[in-house]
Amino acid sequence: MQRSDEITTPRGPARVDVDLPRSRPSTLLVLGHGAGGGIDAPDLVALRDVAVRAGLGVARVTQPYRVAGRRAPAPAGQLDEAWTTVVGDLLRRQPGVRTLVVGGRSSGARVACRTARAVGAAGIVALAFPLHPPGRPERSRAAELETGLPTLVVNGDRDPFGVPVAGPTVRVEVRPGERHDLRQDPPGTADLVLAWLRRQGWAG
Repeated sequence: MQRSDEITTPRGPARVDVDLPRSRPSTLLVLGHGAGGGIDAPDLVALRDVAVRAGLGVARVTQPYRVAGRRAPAPAGQLDEAWTTVVGDLLRRQPGVRTLVVGGRSSGARVACRTARAVGAAGIVALAFPLHPPGRPERSRAAELETGLPTLVVNGDRDPFGVPVAGPTVRVEVRPGERHDLRQDPPGTADLVLAWLRRQGWAG
């Protein structure tokens, strides 16, 4: 079952596209998009497809600035505020959900990491996490991954934004030949994520 809806946030309306399996899900996976992209990015769509088949509910969130037609992202604090509002609303709409997993691609992965504790997430899926701006390794964002929560990072080995290093709670899967868009093999990326979700006990 699929539905699309708008949720009012302090930063304007966000859009959520929710896909549910046939039976009521106990795990909800909430995904955000990249800075200039949308929720129809190939890796997000592939992940949605395998997750729903595995019995998870999946919500893909379009940030208010994209709903308003802007490509330039809002400041981080505004992104986080809108995201937190949306996730809270989604959880109220799905009272049977026992486990929340948050994530996204690129900028969406950063938002998910920064807010994971605040929204009560059990884990994080970070696709194409932008470790640093291209050519600026000194401006590392590695600290955003240090949430203490189980986290899966999937990056291409040719990503100009860099590849994070694994840590005590951070697993890093590096995809050969992939760049930042992870477009070469979206089903393969999705299968890696699903395998990790199953190891955590969050997917059937």
